[in-house]
Amino acid sequence: MKKGNKTLMAVAFAATMVQGVCLAEGHAWDDKALSPDQRAAKLVDAMTLDEQIALLRPVDGASLASLGIQLPPSIPAWMRQPKPAGAIGSAGYVPAIPRLDFPALQESDAGLGVADIGYLRPGDAATALPSSLALAASFDTGLAREAGSVIGAEAHAKGFNVQLAGGADLIRDPRNGRNFEYASEDPLLTGDMVGEEIAGIQSKHIVSTIKHYVLNDQETGRTVLDARIDEAALRESDLLAFQVAIERGHPGAVMCSYNKVNGNYACESDFLLNRVLKGEWEFPGWVMSDWGAVHSLKQSVDAGLDQESPQGGDPDYFAGLKDAVTHGDIPREKVRDMAYRIVRALFAVGAMDDRPAPGGTIDKVADAAAAQRVAEAGAVLLKNDGQLLPLHESVKSIAIIGGHADIGVLSGGGSSQVTPYGGSFRDARGQTGIAAFLSPVYDLSSPLKALQALRPGTRIVFDDGSDPQRAAELARHVDVALVFAVKPQIESLDAPDLSLPYQQDALIDAVATVNHHTAVVLETGNPVAMPWLPKVKAVLEAWYPGQRGGEAIASLLDGKAAPAGRLPVTFPAGTAQLPRPAIPGFDPARQVPFEGAGRLSPFPVDYPEGSNVGYRWFEKNKFTPLFPFGYGLTYTHFAYSHLLVKGGQDLQVSFKLANTGRTAGVEVAQLYVAVPGRTHRLVGWAKVDLKPGESQTVTITADPRFLASYDATLHRWTRLAGVYDVYVGKAAGVSTLHGSATLAAQ
Repeated sequence: MKKGNKTLMAVAFAATMVQGVCLAEGHAWDDKALSPDQRAAKLVDAMTLDEQIALLRPVDGASLASLGIQLPPSIPAWMRQPKPAGAIGSAGYVPAIPRLDFPALQESDAGLGVADIGYLRPGDAATALPSSLALAASFDTGLAREAGSVIGAEAHAKGFNVQLAGGADLIRDPRNGRNFEYASEDPLLTGDMVGEEIAGIQSKHIVSTIKHYVLNDQETGRTVLDARIDEAALRESDLLAFQVAIERGHPGAVMCSYNKVNGNYACESDFLLNRVLKGEWEFPGWVMSDWGAVHSLKQSVDAGLDQESPQGGDPDYFAGLKDAVTHGDIPREKVRDMAYRIVRALFAVGAMDDRPAPGGTIDKVADAAAAQRVAEAGAVLLKNDGQLLPLHESVKSIAIIGGHADIGVLSGGGSSQVTPYGGSFRDARGQTGIAAFLSPVYDLSSPLKALQALRPGTRIVFDDGSDPQRAAELARHVDVALVFAVKPQIESLDAPDLSLPYQQDALIDAVATVNHHTAVVLETGNPVAMPWLPKVKAVLEAWYPGQRGGEAIASLLDGKAAPAGRLPVTFPAGTAQLPRPAIPGFDPARQVPFEGAGRLSPFPVDYPEGSNVGYRWFEKNKFTPLFPFGYGLTYTHFAYSHLLVKGGQDLQVSFKLANTGRTAGVEVAQLYVAVPGRTHRLVGWAKVDLKPGESQTVTITADPRFLASYDATLHRWTRLAGVYDVYVGKAAGVSTLHGSATLAAQ
């Protein structure tokens, strides 16, 4: 043997010996050569029954006791307890197992950033990303992954290893108080965008959930309502959104929702958890309940629930788990599987090998820039008559009116609330106690100051909008009036209607009456009515624009950035167009978030629209919305031509797209297809950036699952042979190029 070969063998032997020593000193599951499944099995099998059960019963990782305010009776006892030792201030906490070197589970609310509604970690802050509606409006999966990576990196640096993110419920009602946390009314757009955000979070070695599984589509009576829908419709809508997101993002956990689905609570539904999620979809992670969403022990465990999220004393059903095992009611192997799923998820994302710890480095500047990119890409230009926007250099005077634009931009409220870097302003005027604590929060990113910085030579004046006549008098004497209109939304409360609060409709009307160059900037978590629309020249939907929302809005208004967003939700002309014109169970007396949630008796919510959610409901009923799904203007113009449709086993379209305007811009070309006898559905899109005069041949291949229908009798997806109607357009119902394709059965 050559000398060199002997040397190599010696080195290899030494390396093997070192690894063997490390494993001997450590644990068998430390061997990274093993799969996550193997490592998890070795670790879980080293646990005692008590240690396995401890993983299944998190406690609240923070406390409301430090607020120093009177808490209403509706706040459960477990939220009043002191913060447990070892918790860093989190929504959920499982203590570490030191003898096995197993880390504590530190669970934080997320989705719009590492959340802290003000009492979890006093003095802490995080990057506040724009609302999920803004992210989805970008139609940009790469941006969704980037947003997720911001959340994951900051969570890792703060010591969290589980993020309660990934809101994938479809928007079935535009008054739902939690829609700002969700992506869209369409299962393909929702699945792709939420899946990519989850993948971004987990790329930083953090577990992400997907929630709220399933049909948590209104906040009114969310803990008692029974969502009723037939299986095929459910499979083709909300379940499909979750399925696509899970396949794309591979979340470590699924959070089941509060509500019932067809008579069974979601967290004890054998159909949802065992048959669909763990059976058909082969989901390897764990199922955690929403906070306080468990109603049984054996039925929940048998149905596939793995973890009872904090709800001690409400009652704490999983407190009886060990006795149930001892008496043979629940198999010991079942508990082992429940714990195994949690441990495996941690290994799968790298959270066991690259453990988060408080005090990590956070690039606040880069993360803020990412938040601004999302805000700019997701803002939707709804109207722009006479090309009022972007503001021309000839504009010498501007009035900015309302919306606390001198202070910051609005954010959504509830468990997803982020305490932003730079601080926040809580508009608690006239409120006390829990109402003051949960009042609207504004991130300190002022559109007024940002626009003043971009246009130092322009006279820019401000009025708070509290007196419409005073504001109108100010607007009368400027070149352009910019009215900022806000509508706060918060978890647990639905909006009673689509109108703007605080008499802002009257304010906009008064300003637009005296100044015919009025633009409205909307900061909302939902579609809103616009009775003043004919009077104003421009409308920009900015959603809740996050950490640098003021800078993003100013850049869009001034032309430093161009609107590229498209509506991820239909803006109805009125509530009469909705499947449920009145919100089932809505109680106008509920004025305070989370107050009186237990007063409602159980009630059903029927879904007559089935899988025809949003724009498909409007097509089926021939309703004309205020603005359709997918709609959005740009600062340029695009022309479509030369459509070519290919059918057979798959469906593919190609066409020529040209920028015929004078500025660069982004077009979102959307492909809609109708299964024979059914409504059109989004099956793909292309986001294309073109310079003036530039053209490009665009090809879109339809997602095959969205060309099929679910047969509940055969328990499978089927695609009928036949002629499928096809159109490419700028929005749902806007057929710019029309054709058809003959597809084979599948």
